[in-house]
Amino acid sequence: MGRGPSIENRKNAEDARRGKLFTKLIREITVSARGGADPAGNPRLRMAMDKALSANMSKDTIERAVKRGSGGVDGAQLEEVRYEGYGPGGVAILIECMTDNRTRTVGEVRHAFSKEGGHLGADGSVSYLFKHLGVIAFATGDDAAQAEKVLECALEASAEDVVTAEGWTEVLTRPETFLGVKQALVAAGLTPAQADLAWRASTTVALEGAQAQAVAQLLERLDELDDVQSVHSNAALPGSVRAAA
Repeated sequence: MGRGPSIENRKNAEDARRGKLFTKLIREITVSARGGADPAGNPRLRMAMDKALSANMSKDTIERAVKRGSGGVDGAQLEEVRYEGYGPGGVAILIECMTDNRTRTVGEVRHAFSKEGGHLGADGSVSYLFKHLGVIAFATGDDAAQAEKVLECALEASAEDVVTAEGWTEVLTRPETFLGVKQALVAAGLTPAQADLAWRASTTVALEGAQAQAVAQLLERLDELDDVQSVHSNAALPGSVRAAA
């Protein structure tokens, strides 16, 4: 009986994470659908729907989100905003949000920075350190043949770069070619573990100890905010800190 509460707590935490993920995915679909309800002619919507399906969201839920966005209901109230700031150790951080109240959102983001020893910056203060890329990741482990197959298929599909490290092989693309490269890799029998657009830093800041822990806590605090869609930084954190975060 002593194990019951622990199992229940873990289930509640998992349900909360799943609910948070679904909220982000629904917002992305709703806003993306403003550009057209047909995913064949709206690459952003196609990508948002693919992410939702990968997360096991029902087709009915996806279709309702598309209708809300394309019909201008609910989705018309949301706007996309991006904030930039610095964490402990001078780490650069980009935060992408969708909100119906900028005042509330910027207040929450500023509070998160101040709680962990960082500060919110002006527009353009750190964004120049990042590049917008498509990232298609494969868990290749120690399988050199699999990593080589990913490399060959990615280059044939005109990917920008392929990087293999720590058991992962990442295919990097331009945002506008992301879907085409992903489809070519899937057609070749390769199943990505993750596939999304992301802001990648041109250089990283290596942190250890208390600073690394503070940055990990700041990134987690920002990601948990209701209006935040994604958080990106140029922090290089130790594996133990990344795992704990």
